[in-house]
Amino acid sequence: MMMAKKWVKFLRDFENFKAACIPWENKIKAIESQFGSSVASYFLFLRWMYGVNMVLFILTFSLIMLPEYLWGLPYGSLPRKTVPRAEEASAANFGVLYDFNGLAQYSVLFYGYYDNKRTIGWMNFRLPLSYFLVGIMCIGYSFLVVLKAMTKNIGDDGGGDDNTFNFSWKVFTSWDYLIGNPETADNKFNSITMNFKEAITEEKAAQVEENVHLIRFLRFLANFFVFLTLGGSGYLIFWAVKRSQEFAQQDPDTLGWWEKNEMNMVMSLLGMFCPTLFDLFAELEDYHPLIALKWLLGRIFALLLGNLYVFILALMDEINNKIEEEKLVKANITLWEANMIKAYNASFSENSTGPPFFVHPADVPRGPCWETMVGQEFVRLTVSDVLTTYVTILIGDFLRACFVRFCNYCWCWDLEYGYISGNVLALIFNQGMIWMGSFFAPSLPGINILRLHTSMYFQCWAVMCCNVPEARVFKASRSNNFYLGMLLLILFLSTMPVLYMIVSLPPSFDCGPFSGKNRMFEVIGETLEHDFPSWMAKILRQLSNPGLVIAVILVMVLTIYYLNATAKGQKAANLDLKKKMKMLQLLVASNKYPESPEKVHFALLFKSNAICEGPENKHCGAAIFLFYP
Repeated sequence: MMMAKKWVKFLRDFENFKAACIPWENKIKAIESQFGSSVASYFLFLRWMYGVNMVLFILTFSLIMLPEYLWGLPYGSLPRKTVPRAEEASAANFGVLYDFNGLAQYSVLFYGYYDNKRTIGWMNFRLPLSYFLVGIMCIGYSFLVVLKAMTKNIGDDGGGDDNTFNFSWKVFTSWDYLIGNPETADNKFNSITMNFKEAITEEKAAQVEENVHLIRFLRFLANFFVFLTLGGSGYLIFWAVKRSQEFAQQDPDTLGWWEKNEMNMVMSLLGMFCPTLFDLFAELEDYHPLIALKWLLGRIFALLLGNLYVFILALMDEINNKIEEEKLVKANITLWEANMIKAYNASFSENSTGPPFFVHPADVPRGPCWETMVGQEFVRLTVSDVLTTYVTILIGDFLRACFVRFCNYCWCWDLEYGYISGNVLALIFNQGMIWMGSFFAPSLPGINILRLHTSMYFQCWAVMCCNVPEARVFKASRSNNFYLGMLLLILFLSTMPVLYMIVSLPPSFDCGPFSGKNRMFEVIGETLEHDFPSWMAKILRQLSNPGLVIAVILVMVLTIYYLNATAKGQKAANLDLKKKMKMLQLLVASNKYPESPEKVHFALLFKSNAICEGPENKHCGAAIFLFYP
């Protein structure tokens, strides 16, 4: 008996220990108690994204970057691992490293540094195969974890109407009786108060009478302004892309900092100012706060998605130019090698011999590695977006908050309201860039982890110091799948260009683990040919037959359709059962029993629960139900 009690206490203490180990839990609870669940949902989403990126970083670091660093050829052994002679003088300058050129470009941070040998090290580690499979694994894991989170939210929601006796449940079940810390108790009290405000606001919003014609006109006007803003931002990005292509043909030494970073800065500034305009347009629509938030997020999502795909189209043009340039460079390198060998042989007489022909890797001409160029662009865009966000918070929010607080009686501004709309979409947009660029820059998930880690502390400080709670509060628990749905969409749209590049574009001939192959995916066939028995390779090739793949896809689609139809039918049956049970409750309360005999059992059960109250009557409900003829 004593051991059983100690075991129960150990399990309880272990659960408390696990809860205490959840990162940033106290910070998020403090924010929720002051600003409500809507603002706290952003930080919960950020923490969830931190966990996802941690898994991606572990995969890329342990299976790609670390094997290459430990077992691969060292720096300076190959042209792809050496800074060119013309760039050696400035390879370690801060400006060059900040632009991820020089030593940063010729390191494990980017695709072009990796060797194309089938095996490396004493373990015969298959680096090209690992590089390809880890890239596909990261995409598959991302889809799996997002879909799992959405399924979990649907399961927690339960479906149907769960608002019955909403305030009664909040009154009797909100308090946590295990709280022993006064500060925690104050936070819990504020959180319960905020939850009641949210519930009352939702009840009032359902009873407001509106002028329908005026609301429709204002909403049409707001959408008109939104389309004008989207069109203007699209034209501005198109103009910036054209200018960046013109700057690419000029000498880099003649360009200033703005000309080099104009494309990234334009995208960051549009992502910073356009959400503010959308928020102003939303004031005309007078939606419920939760609906207004979804409209705002949808508009910002369309803006950022348009920006991202314009950026991708510009990259595709640049990639095509690099591929054409590679063909010329490859032909010139062949002539250069022939001339160098001919000149070297001519320097010796017919009967004399010299040392083997050798050229330092820094002096070997090389082609433009378009994969490294793509990785560099995504890393630069990520870093510039982070810096823009932090500077905006520091200057735009903090300095304004200080000015307002000290000049409160002579200024018309208030502190910033809310902390959701632009931040959630910026988080999703940045994650889309990570998914898109991590195949060409394995270090990108690690950079994103540093960004998310610093963002948690910096933005928690900003929201507590520079913001005030919303005047109109609302509950955000039902919007979790809305965020995840947008994340799933951006994941799908981000992986499409990557898969297109893997399948359709030829890899660079002198850089990266897939150099020397016509397509990147040929590493799978090479592994089947050299590392698997012939009979197994034949079976796997038959399984990859297009006819069999199409048949499997059709079966999967039909299975999904059947399961979806079954789930809808079960949900409808549950709703119908809930309606019948509510009707029976009303009939029992009014002492009017249904005439159908099979429904009397339910009626008597509800009636017994209604009349059997108190400890002295704890068995009478069961007795009434059992002895009914």
